[in-house]
Amino acid sequence: MKSFLIIDGYNIINSWKEFEELKKTDLETARQKLIDMMLDYQGFVGDIVVIVFDAYLGSSRLRSEEQFGPVSVIYTKKGETADHYIEKLVYSLGKDYTVRVATSDRIEQQLVLGSGGIRLSARELREEILLITEQRNRNFIQTKEQKENKGGMLGDRIDKETAEMLEKWRNSK
Repeated sequence: MKSFLIIDGYNIINSWKEFEELKKTDLETARQKLIDMMLDYQGFVGDIVVIVFDAYLGSSRLRSEEQFGPVSVIYTKKGETADHYIEKLVYSLGKDYTVRVATSDRIEQQLVLGSGGIRLSARELREEILLITEQRNRNFIQTKEQKENKGGMLGDRIDKETAEMLEKWRNSK
């Protein structure tokens, strides 16, 4: 069964210390940093990731969507909150898919639970991402060490039986 992770973008940006300074000076870069983090996350866990940014006070009368690889980024239209869009999305997906919503907005969390979704606080999402990053880094280091310990020669990387078979084949020529 497909799993969705829907993220209230500005709620996460306003909750995580990684964005504390950046959001004050360059909101576009903060959004891109969140998108990049979620691309990395998505590549590791495989969930369908949707980030929703609130354009409630914006001027666009149309909702817009951008694709960043497997991550969808939604900008709501003028007069539409991210919370409202997320509620509708959870309601439409909740019957057929596992849907988690990352937000620390208490009212939104209650609405998500009532619509069949699973709430995930901004802190919980951050901890999950940190654990995944740590696990990925640990796997990378282990793989690198295994390659270094095996050496660069083919004979250093194959089992004894295969080496003997190749040696017999070489000597038969």
